[in-house]
Amino acid sequence: MILKDSDVMIFRKAILIIHGFLGGTYDLELLANNLELNKNFDVFQFTLPGHERNFSKVTYQEWIKSCEEHVEWLIGSGYKNIYVIGHSMGGVITSYLATKYKEIKKIVLAAPAFHYLSITNEKADIPKSIKTTPSIVKTYSIQEIISRMFKLNLESVIEFKNLVKKYYECPKNITCPTLIIQGKNDEIVPVSSSLYVYNSIKSDNKKLVFVDKLTHDVFKKENIKLVNIVDDFLKHTVKGGIYNI
Repeated sequence: MILKDSDVMIFRKAILIIHGFLGGTYDLELLANNLELNKNFDVFQFTLPGHERNFSKVTYQEWIKSCEEHVEWLIGSGYKNIYVIGHSMGGVITSYLATKYKEIKKIVLAAPAFHYLSITNEKADIPKSIKTTPSIVKTYSIQEIISRMFKLNLESVIEFKNLVKKYYECPKNITCPTLIIQGKNDEIVPVSSSLYVYNSIKSDNKKLVFVDKLTHDVFKKENIKLVNIVDDFLKHTVKGGIYNI
């Protein structure tokens, strides 16, 4: 029997990776490369509007639309099983996408930015954010901080905050299996953000992994243990609970 392309796609699994605010595909390149070694996964990445070099007048609706278009392209291409991995702001967007598309079967939220620096859904604590800055500088290179801050402007920060506010309640509507990864040394997205997501999801198919000494750049450095956790989650039935590694 000769299989049609559409028949083959039923068995293929697409992984869509969404980077965070001020970030890019380079933040998750190591993860993507490792996942691509698995012959059952087709891995896709893209750059959110305005993140190519520096922010133009881009709105959070454009970020959402771009992500929706990529999911719909995968669906239109015949993928029946789509897994979405979102880092930071990408984790917020992924939470929303999981509530909209039935084709999304599993999601991975890496430091999902429902709380960000000292910015919560309600207000920004500027003094506390300033106090946090020195430890962030110790964690990340000056070159990297300058590169990311070069993209930053007040309008983009407002759009980011509007996005979080708009989709803050989405975790309560997630029903698909969910893996949350949170670094204990993350100075940008606090532990409370991942706990909020975990406690909000009504399904038992949820797993929260706290990683000792891990910063906000969850997959920026080679960490085979983390890659294996993601790979195992995508391949097998979820064993729920909170874990420390």
